[in-house]
Amino acid sequence: MKAAPEAQLRLLDLQELDTALDRLAHRRRTLPELAEIENAEERLSGFNDAFVAAQTEISDIDREQKKAEQDVDQVRARADRDQKRLDSGQVSSARDLENLQSEIASLQRRQSDLEEIVLDVMERREEVEARLRAVEADKETGDKALAQLTGRRDAAYREMDGQAELTRRARAGVVTDIPGDLLKLYEKLREQNRGVAATALLRAQCQGCHLQLNTVELNSIRAAAKDDVIRCEECRRILVRTRESGL
Repeated sequence: MKAAPEAQLRLLDLQELDTALDRLAHRRRTLPELAEIENAEERLSGFNDAFVAAQTEISDIDREQKKAEQDVDQVRARADRDQKRLDSGQVSSARDLENLQSEIASLQRRQSDLEEIVLDVMERREEVEARLRAVEADKETGDKALAQLTGRRDAAYREMDGQAELTRRARAGVVTDIPGDLLKLYEKLREQNRGVAATALLRAQCQGCHLQLNTVELNSIRAAAKDDVIRCEECRRILVRTRESGL
């Protein structure tokens, strides 16, 4: 393949711009904020789960407390009715009187037990409420941390996108100076060589694979026409001759 020496030199400019774009893409994929955001989202997901669990537990406790209070009210109402019967003197039989007094005593014990249950439920609710408030505080802190990380990520994205846009514009200008067949070869080699297709021959060394060319190889390159496109024998990248090539 042949191409004007000026066009070959432009390959180095194109390679520099493409390498800059590759670095920006790599930086975008590996921003430290991305891992931090993932961790923050995981923590926040845990806080959300704990928040929902605490709310559900409070709801269950409220139902339990309501039932226990209803049971207390029922027992108290029944005990009040029995006490009124006892106080009214309507019960004249000694046996019935003894049974009524025994039932009232039993109801009072039952009421006391139920009231203990209500108190226990209320204490458990207070504990869950305290846990819920702590989770809410953690969740609020997590939301703020995630917002800050997201803001830093987006700011970095905007900066990189601006740099990438300028680089792409510069690249478009360089591409117009390179013949189509040479550009096609360059793009093919970029895919094969991890993004680096053209490199300078600097002081008798390929800057792509850092192979030091021997005398025979250098003499072959010296004998080649200026418009010949030279390839490195080791890495097969395009070797661009410059004033610093050592030829």
